[in-house]
Amino acid sequence: MASGFFALLDDISALMDDVVVMSKITTKKTAGILGDDLAVNAEKASGFVSSRELPVLWAIMKGSFLNKLIILPIAFLLSAFVPVAITIILILGGLYLAYEGAEKVYEFFVPHAHHEEAGDSETAKSPKDILAKEKKKVKSAILTDFILSIEIVIIALGNVMESELMVQIAVVSVVAIIATVGVYGIVALIVRMDDFGLKLISLSEGEPNVTYHLGRGLVRALPFVVKGLSIIGTLALLMVSGGIFAHNIPWFHEHHILESWPSLIREFVMGLVIGALVLAVVLVIKKLVKKK
Repeated sequence: MASGFFALLDDISALMDDVVVMSKITTKKTAGILGDDLAVNAEKASGFVSSRELPVLWAIMKGSFLNKLIILPIAFLLSAFVPVAITIILILGGLYLAYEGAEKVYEFFVPHAHHEEAGDSETAKSPKDILAKEKKKVKSAILTDFILSIEIVIIALGNVMESELMVQIAVVSVVAIIATVGVYGIVALIVRMDDFGLKLISLSEGEPNVTYHLGRGLVRALPFVVKGLSIIGTLALLMVSGGIFAHNIPWFHEHHILESWPSLIREFVMGLVIGALVLAVVLVIKKLVKKK
């Protein structure tokens, strides 16, 4: 009886070791998506009055948890009964990531105007207008999070497909929790960075001391931090998508495409080239629809 109990403990210990190791590996694999997720949510959570930034961020975070509660069971069922669907979804997600990354690069070199929705360019005149605009932005952020959550879960699952189902469930669930808590925790720090800076400036009482300069530096740094995250997120999108293509499309292995190149450069180039092709197709379709 005792030996059976200790054998069970040994099995549980071995399982937890596998979960910890695979969670570290899988978190690294999904880091690119998390970088983009961080940049997107930092932008989505900004633009509100200071007192509403954290409540808005909390609402988006709750929506993110709900998204993952919907996505995770479906992903595990597909993994158990239709594993080939995971690879297909992974490649489709890679195409989307590559397209998104290529579109950002294209927009940087060929900037184009964004049409503002009615009322967005005007200051809300009543609490009701402010609340309606806030709810609309929260819904938009939760929808974006849903798409990114699918990518995170599928990429995480793709890295543990060869493991036992219990390991898959544990690892992907851990990554999903880390993705949500980690990303939104950092976003909370980012959106409050300027407020913390202003607080430091006020504590300096106008004296040009260390506190004053630190506070001023935080206020000035916020736009650059958000912009830097956006650039890092774009590069990460292209490298992650290229990695998906390189490891999941046999044609690249059979024809030894760019195999002599360093893996990071190879994956970046693959993501950029395929993303540019997808972007070209989308632009052509948009032009045809516009003409009609």
